[in-house]
Amino acid sequence: MIRVLLADDQSLVRAGFRSLLADGEDIEVVGEADHGAEAVALARELRPDVILMDMRMPEMDGLAATRVIAADPGLRDVRVVVLTTYTEDEYVYQALRAGASGFLVKDIEPEELLRAVQVVAGGESLLAPAVTRAVIEGFVARAPEPPRPRAGALGTLTGREREVVRLVGRGLSNEEIAERLLVSPFTAKTHVSRAMGKAGARDRAQLVVLAYESGLVTPGSAGS
Repeated sequence: MIRVLLADDQSLVRAGFRSLLADGEDIEVVGEADHGAEAVALARELRPDVILMDMRMPEMDGLAATRVIAADPGLRDVRVVVLTTYTEDEYVYQALRAGASGFLVKDIEPEELLRAVQVVAGGESLLAPAVTRAVIEGFVARAPEPPRPRAGALGTLTGREREVVRLVGRGLSNEEIAERLLVSPFTAKTHVSRAMGKAGARDRAQLVVLAYESGLVTPGSAGS
């Protein structure tokens, strides 16, 4: 059973998601929070598999709550999915950087919501690298200052692992990386996993963020 925590200050929104999730035979809503501080407290108490986290909440917003949860070693297995609109690229970028495993738009189709929760609960990044890349490029293009890279994030990577991070940042799947590097898909997956471990990335989405912040990929170059 996949245990889900809903965090949104709008009770009607929570009720809507709760109703949609009720259609999933393997999904159970174990708690609801109407602000970020409560989401953090309930995460520590209930240890849900997935938190659906709105960004705009009182007292502590969803971004701050995501940072706290992602940084807590006791909540390593808790996955945060950001609830957003099409106009909140900055929040999405910051949440991915903080450790969120992906994001959903609030008008998502019911079947897509159920699949998304299952994917994240299984330990995978929710969204395709290319989608993450598009959000990050949109944010970086409008940002008054470029984001600051995390110091030493690439320092422990081998040359091959750095190349793999660059390809992940460009939106390539493991199969496409394997074809590009002339290795097996298993080897490509191993390189990605090792790069994630060395860079301290919780999932693939964070590797995309790292690729941009380190300069391995620059806006407009991803498709080249």
